[in-house]
Amino acid sequence: MLLTFRRTTAPLRPSRLLSTQPTTISPPPTTVSPPHPLTKPQLKTLILSHYNNGKFSNLLQNVVASPSVLLTAAHNLTHENQPTINSISTNFFNISQMSDDLINNTFKIESCVIKLTNKGTPSSLNVPNLNLKVLIESIRIVLEVVYDDRFATFSYGGRVGMGRATAIRYLKNVENPTWWFNVSFRNKEFGVENVNKLCLVIKEKVSDDMLIDVIRRLFDLKIILVEFAGCYLGRGFPNECGLCAILINVYLNVFDQKLQELRLLVNEESRKARLENENDGDGGNVVYKPLKIYAVRYLDEILVITSGSKGLTVKLKNLVVPFLEKNLALEVNKGVTAVHSAVSEEIRFLGMDVRAVTPSVLRSPMSEKAIRARKKYLRQKEVRLQELKNRRETNRKKLAMKIFDHVYKKLKTSNGFKFNFQIEKEVKVIFETWGRETVDEFMGSTEERAALYRKLSGGDFLSLKRIREQLPLDLVESYDKFQENVDKYLNPMKARKEMEERKRKLEDEEEKKYAERTVKDLTKLCIKVDAPDRLVRQAIRLARFTNDMGRPRPIGALMVLEDADIIKWHAGVGKRWLDYFCCCHNFKIVKTVVNYHMRFSCILTLAEKHESTKREAIKHYTKDLRVFDVDGNEELYFPSEREIKMMGDKNLVDPKPVDGALTMLLTRLATDENLYRCGAHFCQRFDTIVYRIRLLQKDLNLDCEKSWVSGMGVIPDVFDRKCVPLCSDHVSQMYLGALTLQDVDFSSLLDV
Repeated sequence: MLLTFRRTTAPLRPSRLLSTQPTTISPPPTTVSPPHPLTKPQLKTLILSHYNNGKFSNLLQNVVASPSVLLTAAHNLTHENQPTINSISTNFFNISQMSDDLINNTFKIESCVIKLTNKGTPSSLNVPNLNLKVLIESIRIVLEVVYDDRFATFSYGGRVGMGRATAIRYLKNVENPTWWFNVSFRNKEFGVENVNKLCLVIKEKVSDDMLIDVIRRLFDLKIILVEFAGCYLGRGFPNECGLCAILINVYLNVFDQKLQELRLLVNEESRKARLENENDGDGGNVVYKPLKIYAVRYLDEILVITSGSKGLTVKLKNLVVPFLEKNLALEVNKGVTAVHSAVSEEIRFLGMDVRAVTPSVLRSPMSEKAIRARKKYLRQKEVRLQELKNRRETNRKKLAMKIFDHVYKKLKTSNGFKFNFQIEKEVKVIFETWGRETVDEFMGSTEERAALYRKLSGGDFLSLKRIREQLPLDLVESYDKFQENVDKYLNPMKARKEMEERKRKLEDEEEKKYAERTVKDLTKLCIKVDAPDRLVRQAIRLARFTNDMGRPRPIGALMVLEDADIIKWHAGVGKRWLDYFCCCHNFKIVKTVVNYHMRFSCILTLAEKHESTKREAIKHYTKDLRVFDVDGNEELYFPSEREIKMMGDKNLVDPKPVDGALTMLLTRLATDENLYRCGAHFCQRFDTIVYRIRLLQKDLNLDCEKSWVSGMGVIPDVFDRKCVPLCSDHVSQMYLGALTLQDVDFSSLLDV
């Protein structure tokens, strides 16, 4: 066999053969994986890797400018259909280019600012475009990781799980408040001095001049507007930047630390006084109330509570107010910042009325009507139990008769039982269960036991000695044993003593609980939080839900909308009210407002739109306001009456007030051209409809200072009559209040 070798490759070069140097093989080109959004632990690990000598360094270039962090910020700005880096770079802006500009310090913030103006209004507003919003959100999430663990425990707002509802729950747990005061600031924007102090506070933990310079430029360009004592912070208004909440917490953290030191000092003195009181030997006769200081701060709203004397509270106020004015350069309204009695005076905090009351006020006794209803329910329950017992006994008798009839037939037709399977055990278990239940029921009735005991123990002739001597010994012993069992099981005296003992224990426990409740009412105070029902009714009258007599009426401005949009708008306002005031003691008033006034206002609006009566509208939409989509599927947006009744203090979210949903209306333009992309953040849909923004204060020609509801925010006038394209999903969320103007790309606003 011949083996032939063929040259299948090109001949080697002589230089390669004669070379004595080792050959170097170039590595294959590495493919860089695209960035992906970071989870919170990954982001925290990335930020902590730049922590050294007690400070964070180079956060802007190494963390904020990272494409992964920018993509995470973009995800935070969206609600649905999370965008990828390819879709963002293709349709909106280039994340990689933006990252390089931030690293090289060539990112031009001025070119990302949009100046909104409106005809007829001299005011203007600077707002960020989409890529500047991403940068702001990226800075916010980085500062949140840096500072969140360093904030005080009583600092609420702009933090995860530390919202309005959590602050109110903390207030409800405060015991024995006697005096309090809320710090009221004058309506003034952050000035140059405040910005400089803020930058100094940030420099204490962050050593990054570029990051601080970006924050300072955002203040200079009026992108970040921090106005103390304003009515827009934490409400989703478009003039509020995403950085406002975290920067306010950072700025006021110095005040929080000072107040925390005062609290610890007072608590230590109170502990020493309590120990001295216990050592004197009068601790059992004297009710000792320790001196404590409580504080709750939600962004720029501060409430300080003490359980001591008025002199202690005044002294604390005289320490707090100068500290805010000198160290933080804030103007405190001293005429409003006054010490009030927690028992006799209400105080306004977070838009709610707060007052100290006794526990019996929070858990008031049942009314006569409720007592009668309770007794009626118990009687009905007893009747149902008796009917169930009679039905069970009837079924037992029928089943027993069937069993005995079957046994009798088998015995009559055959010599014994012949089954393929054994049923004796099952029958035995059934009869044992019935017998045990019957005996338990009989033993539980002292009257039946007493009657049978009298019959069996009466006429005890065998107790006579002459008769016992004449009878057999076995009979006498059997009779004595029988009498012992009768005395043991049927004597009602023991059962009566047990029942009396049980009844006495229940009475003692009830008396003890009553004594404890009485002592608590005399020695303990709790905080009651009420919704301002007068302002709520004033707001629904302002929005034309009710007439001057307080009756529901149709809203004419909503008749240009579709039926589903009218219901969604009412549902968005109502749900926001329910979520915001669900932690209040008088939540029933808000339920009535939503369940009656707003529901029937929606029904009357639909009836007037279709030129029908209220009865016909209720018959068509039902009281639950059901509508059908194009496919015939039933949709329910407005909360049903049952859902409203079941609502209460259950959630820990940070609900936004109703201002943004109540004061704005979107009306559809008469055009079907799909020329614009959806204005929501990073939405790529082109099947949009153009909607015009209409503001309540402009439609009603109201003077916001005189006719407006106290404490209610106002959307800036520059947004009035602006147009925004929205897809069907996002316009539905806008009507329901899940989306606000803060979630809209301002560069998509149109002047039509």
